[in-house]
Amino acid sequence: MGRHRLATKRRPRWAAPAAAVALPALALLCSGADSIHTPHSAPAEPLTATPCCASVVALSSPTAQYRSVPADDGLRLAASRSMHRTLDAALPTTVGSETGMQVKTILVARAVSAIFPEIQRIGGVRPDALRWHPDGLAVDVMIPDYNSPAGIALGDAIVAFALSNADRLGVAHVIWRQTMYPTHGAPHGMTDLGSDNANHYNHVHIATLGGGYPAGPVYLG
Repeated sequence: MGRHRLATKRRPRWAAPAAAVALPALALLCSGADSIHTPHSAPAEPLTATPCCASVVALSSPTAQYRSVPADDGLRLAASRSMHRTLDAALPTTVGSETGMQVKTILVARAVSAIFPEIQRIGGVRPDALRWHPDGLAVDVMIPDYNSPAGIALGDAIVAFALSNADRLGVAHVIWRQTMYPTHGAPHGMTDLGSDNANHYNHVHIATLGGGYPAGPVYLG
């Protein structure tokens, strides 16, 4: 049974009164996964490209515009026992599948699902030209009514959450609304790939450092 530790996490619910109660409780999420992982080989050949995330190309102009997201307002993953129990539980099958995901990706998906109940669909492993999705290193958090003010605010909140917990959760980068947000470094605009899906307007792409494939159930320490 692989046991994986997250030392810190936070729990907000975006733009809701409950957030005022939940946010102070959010504190420590995860600093890493102390567990046994089973080896997993990457695909020998590049997988077929799909509309999303298959071609991540930054704008070359140093003056390119990019979206900014609100600074973290305390969207912390709760260190409480109740939050730990929530994150010990598998991602609801109605929301997404953890199959093929690496440890840190699993915990990111669980955290987003638990903290943002508005999210009804999180995509995970699938064919793609880049390694993130095929290797279980990324999730696509689908944003309901993504072009509405509420949808944009929800996506912004998820980006802020992922970036502010990046070191603890092992987040590598985030993409939202045609903007790449490295965990360490300035965000930058991206080339227009021709659709809302390819340009990440309808979902927040969160990539992680992985942490290895679980040999058993994934738990918070």
